[in-house]
Amino acid sequence: MSPPDYLRDPEEIYRRSFAIVRAETDLTRLPAALHDMAVRIVHACGMTDVAAGLDWSGDPAAAGRGALARGGPVLTDSRMVADGVIRARLPAGNPVRCFVDEPGVAEHARENATTRSAAAVDRWIPHLDGAVVAIGNAPTALFRLLDLLGQGSPRPAVVLAFPVGFVGAAESKRALADLADGPPFLTLHGRRGGSAMAAAAVNALARDR
Repeated sequence: MSPPDYLRDPEEIYRRSFAIVRAETDLTRLPAALHDMAVRIVHACGMTDVAAGLDWSGDPAAAGRGALARGGPVLTDSRMVADGVIRARLPAGNPVRCFVDEPGVAEHARENATTRSAAAVDRWIPHLDGAVVAIGNAPTALFRLLDLLGQGSPRPAVVLAFPVGFVGAAESKRALADLADGPPFLTLHGRRGGSAMAAAAVNALARDR
């Protein structure tokens, strides 16, 4: 039995993929400024229905693009998110930082009876002002960020919140949405999320370079 024929042209695969996403995804509830981010998030996960679960505050697209144009860093909770960001598209050589594996973070986590992801968020503090925060793994990282914001830490320009899982993911995203006077954000409510979605959201902000 011979293998099936399949499309090999990368440009045509790319074109068709996004054409299918746009044809099958209902974007009518979203402001036009968020359409590109939503399309790329859908493309990253293969589930058109996630667009219905997106929630936002302010104008996360404008806030994120402005932050990148000013040279703001991208702060991530996991190596997977950091590795998914297309550096060549970032408009100002923006640093992409993940501190989870840095020396001292594991010890800090043990001392504070928390996860390494949450402990690494404390390393964000000197870099938070005007940053693009992209969380695609750990609910504890988002909870810790909210703790810091509540304590008066510097504010990021935008929070792209896609923690995933069965413990804390839905609750952390709800807490972000309920935060009074918080920074602009984009999130996907419920248990679904992931590093691919978070990286796709960052890449959507940078794609017009």
